[in-house]
Amino acid sequence: MAGKTGRKAASAAGKTLQSQAASKAAKRAAASDLAQVGNRKKTSSRAASVAGKTLASKTASEAAKRASASDLSQRAPKKKGG
Repeated sequence: MAGKTGRKAASAAGKTLQSQAASKAAKRAAASDLAQVGNRKKTSSRAASVAGKTLASKTASEAAKRASASDLSQRAPKKKGG
């Protein structure tokens, strides 16, 4: 169920983008999250992959992980093959 990016997630994404310590992957996931504020856009498969890497990272900040989790919660459903 995809929805809009919430205030907390948008705030976390902004903090991640401003952080000197945030990785390129974390910033990419945060930017994708901010692009979804105020609309019903879905996260692309590439952005979802980056968000997953950020969540798995031991060095990513809490803000980066919060933004990535929001991004993943808004990803488009996988197409069923067959």
